[in-house]
Amino acid sequence: MFVDEAQIEVVAGRGGDGSASFRREKFIPKGGPDGGDGGDGGHVYLRVKETSHGLAGLVGQAVFRAEPGEPGRGKQQFGAKGKSLVIHVPPGTVVYQVQRTGDRRQEAESRETLIVDLATIDPGQSVQVARGGRGGLGNLHFASATNQTPRQCTPGTPGEQKRLRLEVRHIADVGLVGLPNVGKSTLLRRLSHAKPRVANYPFTTLEPHLGVVEFAGTRFVLADIPGLIAGAARGKGLGHQFLRHLRRTKVLLHLIDAQSPDPLADYQTIRAELVAYDATLVTRPEVIALSRIDTLDNHTQQTRLDELSTQLGPVYPLSAESGQGVETVVRALLTHLH
Repeated sequence: MFVDEAQIEVVAGRGGDGSASFRREKFIPKGGPDGGDGGDGGHVYLRVKETSHGLAGLVGQAVFRAEPGEPGRGKQQFGAKGKSLVIHVPPGTVVYQVQRTGDRRQEAESRETLIVDLATIDPGQSVQVARGGRGGLGNLHFASATNQTPRQCTPGTPGEQKRLRLEVRHIADVGLVGLPNVGKSTLLRRLSHAKPRVANYPFTTLEPHLGVVEFAGTRFVLADIPGLIAGAARGKGLGHQFLRHLRRTKVLLHLIDAQSPDPLADYQTIRAELVAYDATLVTRPEVIALSRIDTLDNHTQQTRLDELSTQLGPVYPLSAESGQGVETVVRALLTHLH
């Protein structure tokens, strides 16, 4: 299952305490201070990693903690630094810090602050989201001419603790759109190793499904965006919560059902929803395909294609079930991606 949003709490490691220790060796009964510093606490990082499950790996774990630093010891031994924690997130993840406002007498409200947009970060790179605490100072630092046996040392400081909301926006290169039951999931299954649920009824897809398409030495990510019907931009059906994913796709692949009584009206319905949600969505490149073309006889196929092409420009015949036209559609997509 692809999960596009999650809230987590991250806690960086506390710094280790400094040590108050004195040198004690044979023939040196009154040695000076030798307490070492505590180690710094581990940081928390988000690292971008390609994944087909979005933020699913973060669901079910409320708190993510880095290791604390170890305390200092005698003989000027410094505590080891705490191990940092790395959390993997998909490309295009946007990270917000959630802060509670109000007090116990008032209903708490949430305020969000953007921390980082990982769309600008390449896979494999990391961003620190919580800094570990500093290790405390050992009494070695507090010796002076007037105080040669200091018992003073300092504790380590706490690591940062933050509540984060993660939202995946850039989930794919190509966004697959169309009314329910036009064959989007079937096409995704044919083009990639994704295994979306496929059945002959609306809203088969209840969450975005991703698939990696490999063709002629190139690869791109295709996302089946579910739930687009008339009124989706106003929250009807399942579309409103998924339309935001299209903002960061590069190309739209628009499927129209060849068996529809009015294919042009179907196309215009989806375009109207895109405009209503975000008018910039209709400015990006689009490839249009007449889906399930194999269900029509040759004469009707050509008539439908000619009618649509006159109104919309190039429209490609496509059957995800038989494979007809699939390669041509992929090549058309690649002209916009590369």
